Amino acid sequence: MRVKFLMIILLISMILMNGCIEEKIEQEVTTTFATTSTTSITTTTSTIVTTTSPITTTIPITSKLENIGLSEIKIPAVDGEGKGVIINLQVEAIPGHGRALTDIENLLFWVDTQHSIRTARRIACNISQVNISQLDLIYTIYANASIVGGESAGAAITIATIAAIKNKNINKSVIITGRINHDGTIGPVSAIIEKAKAAKEANATLFLVPLLQSREVIYETKEHCERIGWGEFCTREQIPKKINVEDEVGIKVREVGSIREAMGYFFQ
Repeated sequence: MRVKFLMIILLISMILMNGCIEEKIEQEVTTTFATTSTTSITTTTSTIVTTTSPITTTIPITSKLENIGLSEIKIPAVDGEGKGVIINLQVEAIPGHGRALTDIENLLFWVDTQHSIRTARRIACNISQVNISQLDLIYTIYANASIVGGESAGAAITIATIAAIKNKNINKSVIITGRINHDGTIGPVSAIIEKAKAAKEANATLFLVPLLQSREVIYETKEHCERIGWGEFCTREQIPKKINVEDEVGIKVREVGSIREAMGYFFQ
């Protein structure tokens, strides 16, 4: 009887212990599930935030680049028939990378003109003390295709470049002719009379020329005939004549030796 009682007690103890084990397992499973569920939600939320952040920060913000300066200047030249004409040059300064650009819609640049532009940019940078490495300069020439190219536009190109990068106004009543040298001095050119006439026709009141070119020597062609024996012998001779450009053309003429000197006439 005692043995049966002990066996019953042992059986009841085993049943109770088994219930505790199952309950513990159930609690562990529930806890694990709850933890996993929470972790999953947290991870998902974190992923959404991480994904959203780059989209917000990488939206491009654009702004329109505005001109720093725009200048226009008239340049005297000579056409294929030797007649003086006026070329219109426009220089535009915009934010960029230090490039010299040309408008391909009005592409009319000769090799010597390109060299003048390179020299003009360098001189303009030195005189104005502006760092043009962050500027692009766009050069546009408006002219008839028959215009003869030359270096005589160098001084005018330099003045226009300075005006563009400094955003200055150019005195439209002044026109200049002359080469531009590496040190900013202005070199001699040809066809002063023809260019002076073109400047006057463009309503300019002052024509700037290189040193010693306000007076010119022109050669007039004359026929000389003399009788030799029973016949007559004729030759064509070149007779030199000194002329004052101002008196000959009727426009005020001033000589300038450098760009700095010319600036005093163009910039008020």
